[in-house]
Amino acid sequence: MDLPVIESKPSPSGACQAGGCGADNGRMAGAGLPDALRARVQDHPCYSEEAHHHFARMHVAVAPACNIQCHYCNRKYDCANESRPGVVSELLNPEQAVRKALAVAAAIPQMSVLGIAGPGDPLANPERTFATFRGLALKAPDIKLCVSTNGLALPDHVDELARHNIDHVTVTINCVDPEIGEQIYPWIFWQNRRIHGRAAAAILIERQQRGLEMLVARGILVKVNSVLIPGVNDRHLKEVSALVKAKGAFLHNVMPLIAEAAHGSFYGVMGQRTPTPVELKALQDECAGAMNMMRHCRQCRADAVGLLGEDRGAEFSLDKIAAMDIDHDAALAARLEWRAKILAELEAKRAAVSSQPAQLIRFQPPASRPAAEAVGRPVLMAVAAKDGRVASHFGHAKEFLVYQASSAGASLVGQRRADAYCSGAENCDDDAALLDRTLAALAGCEVVLCSRIGYEPWGRLAAAGISPNGEHAMEPIEQAVMAVWHEMLAAGKLAAGPAAAKRA
Repeated sequence: MDLPVIESKPSPSGACQAGGCGADNGRMAGAGLPDALRARVQDHPCYSEEAHHHFARMHVAVAPACNIQCHYCNRKYDCANESRPGVVSELLNPEQAVRKALAVAAAIPQMSVLGIAGPGDPLANPERTFATFRGLALKAPDIKLCVSTNGLALPDHVDELARHNIDHVTVTINCVDPEIGEQIYPWIFWQNRRIHGRAAAAILIERQQRGLEMLVARGILVKVNSVLIPGVNDRHLKEVSALVKAKGAFLHNVMPLIAEAAHGSFYGVMGQRTPTPVELKALQDECAGAMNMMRHCRQCRADAVGLLGEDRGAEFSLDKIAAMDIDHDAALAARLEWRAKILAELEAKRAAVSSQPAQLIRFQPPASRPAAEAVGRPVLMAVAAKDGRVASHFGHAKEFLVYQASSAGASLVGQRRADAYCSGAENCDDDAALLDRTLAALAGCEVVLCSRIGYEPWGRLAAAGISPNGEHAMEPIEQAVMAVWHEMLAAGKLAAGPAAAKRA
């Protein structure tokens, strides 16, 4: 079946430099971006939605100290069972971090980015952070360098970030109103003293905004992270998004609060609820009107290794890498070969899209059906994915990518975490409680695409009103999603109306 081709309309160059281009309108590793800007993001898995299917990142945990306290944060060490920011299994010194990064880059040719994101704040640990960057830049100059910061110390280090050719910086900005900020940050440590309450929030906000402006002035790409906290900043984040776009941020990543009592954070212990996937998507959609949104974030650990959505950190503990025999020249050649291959494929994909007619395929409705109804309503589909394809067994999936399919094409709108409950190769009925949690995580989705699925989950999904689909195994995700959408359209299942509106 021929699928509709959607034109990627380039934005003016100035709009891109001011944050007008990003993941939402550049999903094909920067489609629609000026060539120079696309080259900076096309192999960065956090800045390009398409790249995250093909390129890996690594975080090194060299920054233990933090200069602020967030109610959603509890840094944990020697913890292998939690997947969230601030958690690490090994705290490294800069020499160990460089050695580990080189080992990972030799074993994973997809690795294109090394970032420092904690477990504290990298710029509250500037000596350790920049020593790590210097060491890796000398030994693996092909690896992009990134930093993620709360922004309090950012204005003091922008010049040094620029000197080290760090041209991707993430700043966590949860509010631009001190009254809201004091509900998120109990204190900051600034100018050798601890400051509390609204005064602390006001200083932090001012420093974040100044740092953002300084980075943009130096041509450094800035991604802004914001944690969605229901009842605290949920109605405020649209204002945050508009402001950071106006100041030149490249991308906005609105993430759900992670708050479980077992994590030990203030919000977790006090019972602060987390947002539902529906609430998160609704807010991301609202913000997208003013700012391009990152929809593929995994809220990674401070020592994450591998593709987004996977964590191979346990393979590269210090004792394991000490036993590795590494040919660094061969590793560099392998990385460059992989990068050239993938970028050539993506360029060919962009060329194929641009060669198609710049218009949507129009559907001819049956005479008995109104034209507006025949176009078909949007549908949310969950995909058990790997490497950009429908390639995971339903019961083995630890996450599902959620796509919205419509007459305008397929677009990633988020991801849902799940617990892999299937331990066997043939059956997926090992743990009913885990299956219950997976079904709850898929709320709002009408279809699940996977490579295989057992009888038990098939029946449970169908009973919950979710159609399992294993007919598109190993196909590219967007192609498979649109094929299923067209099948639903042809079967008359996509008429707009009250029922559809209620489901959406």
